[in-house]
Amino acid sequence: MVIRPRCLHAYEKELRKLSFIVVTDTHLGYRNQQHAAMQWEKTAVEVAMADGDLVLHLGDVVDGGREAQYPIYLESRKLIGKPVHEIPGNHDPHELFSKHIRKTIDTAVDHHWLRFLLINNARTDSHDGFLSDQQLAWIDEQCHDAAKRDMFVAICMHVPAHKNLHPDRGWYVKPAEGQTKLYETLTRYKDRVLALLHGHFHNGLRGWDDHGPVHEICFPSVLYNLDRKLEDQNAPGYNPQEFRPGYTLVTIEAGAMTLSYKPVGAVALVSKSCKLPSVGRSTKD
Repeated sequence: MVIRPRCLHAYEKELRKLSFIVVTDTHLGYRNQQHAAMQWEKTAVEVAMADGDLVLHLGDVVDGGREAQYPIYLESRKLIGKPVHEIPGNHDPHELFSKHIRKTIDTAVDHHWLRFLLINNARTDSHDGFLSDQQLAWIDEQCHDAAKRDMFVAICMHVPAHKNLHPDRGWYVKPAEGQTKLYETLTRYKDRVLALLHGHFHNGLRGWDDHGPVHEICFPSVLYNLDRKLEDQNAPGYNPQEFRPGYTLVTIEAGAMTLSYKPVGAVALVSKSCKLPSVGRSTKD
């Protein structure tokens, strides 16, 4: 699938190939059983052998704030042997995430020409997402700085901003909780923001492409995914028919982003290609 860029001036430099791996919703301690920890260990072994310069974990590291599971998660993470960058999910209390994973939760990670903004937009008392004015200002500052440095941006949040109603789950950042201001920022930096990356849904690869050149993607859970028959019900966006527990290999090359869904213990079966936005001087549409 190809997304047409809004910007009128193509980026003239050649960007080096990038690859990274996305995991999410490991939920260690799920149902007070060992299965999730065993699944994460198995996944970590596979991810260690997969092509990818770094790993993004998009939230719900543990299930239900089970603090004893964080050291178990971190022990298996050592098997990966490459940088891993997490964000909290609605099952990760902020104070426990800060204690066990990373003291400063909202942070930026630069990888060659791509800047990942890792943002905590989840709370343990809700499935919806939230962005404070302070966070929104920080996103704007980071995008502005990336533009000055001639970089792209990928925004990583556990809960999607995209409005999704029945037959979807209906979990997102509501307009009064930051969605409107976030989309205003995306419009200002539409020639810089590559994609919004999320976990949370447990629906395999679930995404939308109706906000111009910016893809909004929920990634498959390592632990379990559900088929909600979204494409059969003509739900907006896309939801390829693969729902086994898995992770995603992301490759960006020659202006295209390829997502390869890797079920744990199996070969890749699902790929999705999306044309990225060009970069250049801003002009009116």
